[in-house]
Amino acid sequence: MPVLGFGVYQNYSAKQSCLEAFDAGYRHVDSAQAYRNEAQVGEAVRASGLNREDLFITTKCTSKTHGYESTLKGVDESLARFQFDYIDLFLIHDPLSGSEKRLATYKALSEAKAAGKIRTVGVSNYNVHHLEEITKAGREQPGVNQIELHPFCQQKTIVEYCRTNNIVIQAYSPLVRGKLDHPVINEIATKYNRDNGQIVIRWSIQKGFVPLPKSAVSERIRSNAKVFDFELADEDMTKLDALDKGNDGAITWNPIHAL
Repeated sequence: MPVLGFGVYQNYSAKQSCLEAFDAGYRHVDSAQAYRNEAQVGEAVRASGLNREDLFITTKCTSKTHGYESTLKGVDESLARFQFDYIDLFLIHDPLSGSEKRLATYKALSEAKAAGKIRTVGVSNYNVHHLEEITKAGREQPGVNQIELHPFCQQKTIVEYCRTNNIVIQAYSPLVRGKLDHPVINEIATKYNRDNGQIVIRWSIQKGFVPLPKSAVSERIRSNAKVFDFELADEDMTKLDALDKGNDGAITWNPIHAL
């Protein structure tokens, strides 16, 4: 999995944006059934001229479609929309459907993986008790947990559990939806002669996360990818770490407390 992904949430010109992203060096795209742009992502892959095996494509099933049979059907529908033979990573988008449906959905995804339709099964917005539910049911733990993650919302308990159990942590909303005008971030950006977005993406990478910045603006798509030619000093990482507000720092739905 490439350590930097390209998010396409609310991107209704996803084909062109993905082509821009591929040209800028991204090889990892994060889509979802609910985003309604899987077909456009697939079109971009074919139009790019890149080899499918050199790309990492993610999709997700939201709680409205959870359940064993509906998930199996949904996997096939996603494959048809992408026009792919396989999906690299398939996530349970959220834990809002309740324990029984979550586990039935996970079982279906595991069977789709065994059938070669999915390379890796993962989850999104899962708290520790949701993750433990999977292993307690005798299932293999997910390969990935995608959560809201940025300096203001660091989800430390979930991160610690995932690290202990070798679950890759993907960070959505790493750019805090553009709300980056903060004295500490401004100071660090000036120090490194970088923009604020590059600073928080770099922070995420150095923390060992896989950030998924999104944009439909060519300039931003490209600047968000220019984060591999500098490194934040320990002192600056510590300053950014200190910005955590816990759950109060979340700027999205962040449904980690679902029962």
